[in-house]
Amino acid sequence: MRLGVSSYCLDSMIRKGELTLPAALDWAASQGAEIVELVPFAFSFETADGAIDYGLIKDTRRHAADVGVALANYSVLADLCKDDPTALAAEIDRVKRHIDIAAELGAPRMRHDISAFRRPRGLNGVAEFDRLLGQMSDAAGRLADHAATRGLTTLVENHGFFVNGADRVERLIRAVDRPNFALLLDTGNIACVDEIPEVGALRLAPFARMVHLKDFYIRRRDPGDARDFDCAGSWFTTQAGRYLRGSILGQGDLDAPEILRAIKASGYDGDIAIEFEGLEEPRYATKVSLDNARGFWREIS
Repeated sequence: MRLGVSSYCLDSMIRKGELTLPAALDWAASQGAEIVELVPFAFSFETADGAIDYGLIKDTRRHAADVGVALANYSVLADLCKDDPTALAAEIDRVKRHIDIAAELGAPRMRHDISAFRRPRGLNGVAEFDRLLGQMSDAAGRLADHAATRGLTTLVENHGFFVNGADRVERLIRAVDRPNFALLLDTGNIACVDEIPEVGALRLAPFARMVHLKDFYIRRRDPGDARDFDCAGSWFTTQAGRYLRGSILGQGDLDAPEILRAIKASGYDGDIAIEFEGLEEPRYATKVSLDNARGFWREIS
């Protein structure tokens, strides 16, 4: 097992100019991270005119190698549920470009979303999922086929409120049916659709090629400042109306040791990245999360 961090943990600091991407890699290495996942929200590997920035990619790849962290994954947003065929084709082409970026970075995997995170709540039901399953699996299959030409595995993450939950994720992966299409298992996002995280982790671990490890506070009543679809430190609502907010791993209401026990029991021994999205100072919170994850993993028999 290799443990590390997602750049998303430090996204707010990079966005504010308090850290550069190379400095974030330096910091991760100083904390003993073995891997880093790159999430291009506060930075971009594309130029202003949309071309791939090969120079920045080369510099980032070299810097990661110099400080001794592996670039294990590259994650982007996507929406393969667009009803307009022209818009869907453009989205597939856009994600293919990001697959090319991931390949140039030397990452073995790239995660892309299947549906928009902010998909309207009323369109997240089973009937809509069944209606769109063929379109989603076809588009994801086309992306996986492109990734295969670059030697990459593409990943779906159980993310948001539409393509989430053990049954839906498994159905999608089986429908795509590609050897290089698998799961980025997010241990916290299971709670977004009100499933038991340790049970969901046990169900989905056999499909996983990478894991996000996170924690949430959970409340059953409105804590007073909840926002819909805003998970970057704020309270937000689950599918069934509970309230979640990101926390330091091991300090929230999810049973992180039991979740890791379920993952380890499945035989998974791949890459695990901390994904912190709470209110605490990002470096402090990510360091404590890393330390806790190491301790939990060691304690599991």
